[in-house]
Amino acid sequence: MRKSHPVRRVVLATAATVSGVVLILSLKPSSDPASAQAGGIPQQTAAAQESAQGGTGAAAGGTVTGDVVQTQYGPVQVRITVSGNQITKSEAVQAPKGGESDAKTALSVPKLNQAVVTKQSPQIDSVSGATYTSEGYKKSLQSAIDKANEAASQAQPSAQPSQTAGGGGGGGAAAAKTVTGAVSQTQYGPVQVRITVAGGKITKAEAVQAPKGGTSDQKTALSVPKLNQEAVAAGSADIDSVSGATYTSEGYKKSLQSALDQAGG
Repeated sequence: MRKSHPVRRVVLATAATVSGVVLILSLKPSSDPASAQAGGIPQQTAAAQESAQGGTGAAAGGTVTGDVVQTQYGPVQVRITVSGNQITKSEAVQAPKGGESDAKTALSVPKLNQAVVTKQSPQIDSVSGATYTSEGYKKSLQSAIDKANEAASQAQPSAQPSQTAGGGGGGGAAAAKTVTGAVSQTQYGPVQVRITVAGGKITKAEAVQAPKGGTSDQKTALSVPKLNQEAVAAGSADIDSVSGATYTSEGYKKSLQSALDQAGG
């Protein structure tokens, strides 16, 4: 009987090892792509769901863009997002640019955006050093608010039958809406009132514009909170003027009546 040669055994062992490695490598590529594909499908689905949710959120947020306002240094245009009768975001989609305007825009626009969300009205202070941009911003902002109010009033007919048919608290809550009255010019400045109406009653009243500067600041601070409270209590514009703030009171009542007329009350 022959003895197997040592060299031949080494060659056979090496060949077997190489064959095993080749077999493992040949199986690996076929499993990796399948694994990657399986992992990729849930990611795509999640991304699609996130995109859909984002679109729904934007629609529910009520994004409205105001008119373009031409200023001495360029156009200004404001876009707001409204949710639950509150301005949740304000931004300038157009603002003066080029030269010194770049610095003024960078200084003023962030402050104006923040002031809108804080005060919830176009009655915000102009930024020092950027008067033209500030005024253009406020005009475009007012335009956006007017458009938002108009859209809310157009949705009123669909809400009214629900309120009438329900006759309960649920129908009144569903029909709640916010209406801004016309600006009433007084001797000391403009007055504008915004009300929230639900179930045929005024649930909230506020002055989005009121005289300011000098003694007007004190008179406004004294009279407006009282007028707001009386408007809710009376449910009408038939309220008493505040002593010492007659002009503001009269302007308030005129704008309040305008809001009530728009609300159908």
